Amino acid sequence: MRIMSVISTKGGVGKTTVTANLGGLLADAGLRVLFIDLDSQPTLSSYYPLRTEASGGTYELIALSDTAPDRVISQTAHPNLDVVISNDHAGQLPQLLLNAPDGRFRLAQLLSSLSGYDLVLIDTQGARSITLEMAVLASDHALSPITPELLSAREFVRGTVGLLRDLEALSQFTHLSVPPVSVLVNRLDETADARGIHQTLAEMFAAGEQGVTVMQNTIRAGVAFRQAASAGLPAHQFEPRKPAGRKSPAAADQVKAMACELNPDWQPLIDTMVSTTAMQGGCHDECH
Repeated sequence: MRIMSVISTKGGVGKTTVTANLGGLLADAGLRVLFIDLDSQPTLSSYYPLRTEASGGTYELIALSDTAPDRVISQTAHPNLDVVISNDHAGQLPQLLLNAPDGRFRLAQLLSSLSGYDLVLIDTQGARSITLEMAVLASDHALSPITPELLSAREFVRGTVGLLRDLEALSQFTHLSVPPVSVLVNRLDETADARGIHQTLAEMFAAGEQGVTVMQNTIRAGVAFRQAASAGLPAHQFEPRKPAGRKSPAAADQVKAMACELNPDWQPLIDTMVSTTAMQGGCHDECH
């Protein structure tokens, strides 16, 4: 089971959209995917229609250590895609975790009790918190979306990278480690300024320095992802092909390329999905 958290200490960078579309693609490719919504503004919990809603969610999972699937895991209308909904409406979890001796390590312990999933995707709050730290330490890999703006880049270096450094010091006293982080430039437009920020970040973290790699593939600015969310669909289903006359790739090709770069082992599954659904394009052209 692979565990990936989608993180940023800054809100509004598109974490939920990236999480929802990556999970939707990989579920269609045949992986069993579980979302865990740790955001206090729980958009991911309602991103896709639910087929079966559990009586509990993240509060029961984390506060009560309840890992019974029928009590904490809801099933979405999309095959292979489940979700632990965010239901800490009173905001009790952060204080509970701060007072618990295993607070920052609890999720890692609990996830070992969940079985039957190929991938767990954790959506997090856009601010530094103990729940964000807990999600990072539970992960094998972290994905950090960043918008191509100077202030967003500065906040990534100050906030997210600073968080990782602090967790590295803490992890020396545990069996857990800080995972590698992939930075995804999200909502990239066609301006020279946006492309320059992408290039600057890539040079700053060249060769995976400080455990951070800036992804070559990006998610472009456009309306398809917003429209897909409104329709309750993954973007690869909503826009499988590039509209005539548009320069940027189809939303489907962008999500596929992101997934292939994050984990090349997913590429054969995605290519098979593309072939069987007769969609145009694939990972090879986008990832290489």
